[in-house]
Amino acid sequence: MNIETPPSTKPYEKPEGERRGLVIVNTGDGKGKSTAGFGLALRAHGRGKAVKIYQFMKVPTARFGEHRMFEQIGIPIEGLGDGFSWKSQDLEHSAQLAREGWEKAKQSILGGELFLVVLDELTYPLIYGWLPLEDVLQTLRARPKDVHVVITGRRCPPEIIELADTVTEMTKIKHAFNAGVPAQRGIED
Repeated sequence: MNIETPPSTKPYEKPEGERRGLVIVNTGDGKGKSTAGFGLALRAHGRGKAVKIYQFMKVPTARFGEHRMFEQIGIPIEGLGDGFSWKSQDLEHSAQLAREGWEKAKQSILGGELFLVVLDELTYPLIYGWLPLEDVLQTLRARPKDVHVVITGRRCPPEIIELADTVTEMTKIKHAFNAGVPAQRGIED
């Protein structure tokens, strides 16, 4: 480890541009994409801002830790899918759920009443061909100027990355699962 001297001057100048809604992407193979999106939802909610979370791969009846907590504090979270593709009994039904869910999310984005819309795991229905990429891009471009959108999931299409204002790629350095440690409630649920 290298020891550093803490900076004594601010390492950047404050931007002078106009505040506006951002498109934020959390992608990559590392852990933390959804967690980062949920953190932004908590931050916005803590400032009294209207937030909605859509989860494209979770079932509507999911009761993971985030669902329980968001319910307690009043952040709406909605599962739109039927689980990951390897759990699906009917992939065409999964695709239909994604399309129906996208229409709900699209209305929330374009409606302008929300400060932040989180589209958790949106990349999967896009890369599986279940949703039309052009419709998603057009919606992001046409959203009201103060609406922020967070998109999470692996292999985010390059067209969304190009349109986004902030993109973070989570890189897996190591993961307990690869060492034979199963997923643990409260950490990976």
